[in-house]
Amino acid sequence: MGSVIGDILPLAVGIAISPIPIIAVILMLLSRKATATSTGFLLGWVVGIVLVTVVVLVLVGQAGNTAGGEPSTLSSVLKLVLGAALILLAVRQWHGRPKAGETGAMPKWMNAIESFSFVRALLLGFGLSAINPKNLLLCLAAGTTIGAAHLPTGEVVVATVVFTLLACSSVAVPVVGYLAARDRMAAPLDRLRAWLTQNNAAVMAVLLLVIGTVLLGKGIAGF
Repeated sequence: MGSVIGDILPLAVGIAISPIPIIAVILMLLSRKATATSTGFLLGWVVGIVLVTVVVLVLVGQAGNTAGGEPSTLSSVLKLVLGAALILLAVRQWHGRPKAGETGAMPKWMNAIESFSFVRALLLGFGLSAINPKNLLLCLAAGTTIGAAHLPTGEVVVATVVFTLLACSSVAVPVVGYLAARDRMAAPLDRLRAWLTQNNAAVMAVLLLVIGTVLLGKGIAGF
C-alpha cells in the first residue's frame, strides 16, 4: 500500500493546489452568505473527488494487474493516455498565462458568486472536482493507480481517504479557518486570491507537466 500512496500523493497535490477552486471558495468566504456557500462548495468538492476516484478504481480493479502482480496492459495504456492529456493541458495553460504587464483574468461566472445559494455552491464544487478536465484527469489517474494495485478492501479505503483528504485540504483549510476566526482571515484570504488570480496559469502548467510526465513514465514502464 505504501507504494500506491506514494504514487497518488502527487495527484492529490495537483488537485489541492488548483487555483480556481481556491479562488472560488475565497470569494464565497468574503461574500454575505459565507457559511452556507463555503460549506456547500466544500461538500460538493469532496463528493466529486470521491465519486470519480471510486468509480474508476472499481472498474480498473477488475483488470488492474496480471496474475504475476505486474501492471496490466489496460492500466499501462490508461496511464499513457492520462499522462499525455495532462501534458497537453499543461501546454494550453502555459500559453494562456498573462503576458508581462497583463493582469490575470478569472472566469466570468465568479462574478455571480455573491448571489450563490448553498445548492448552487454545492453543484459548483461538484462540477469543478468531477467535471473540470484537469481535476477529472487527476482523479481518473488516482483511481487507476489504486484499482490496478488490487489491494485488500481495507487498504483501498485507506488509500482513497488519504487521497481525498489531501486533495480537499486546500478548500477545507480556508473554510475551517475562516469560520473559526473570520475577522483575522479576511485580509490574508484576499491577498491569496489576488496572487492566485495572477499566477493561476503558470502554477498549473508546471504542475500538470510534471505529473503528466510521471504518468507517461509509469505507463511506458508497464510494457
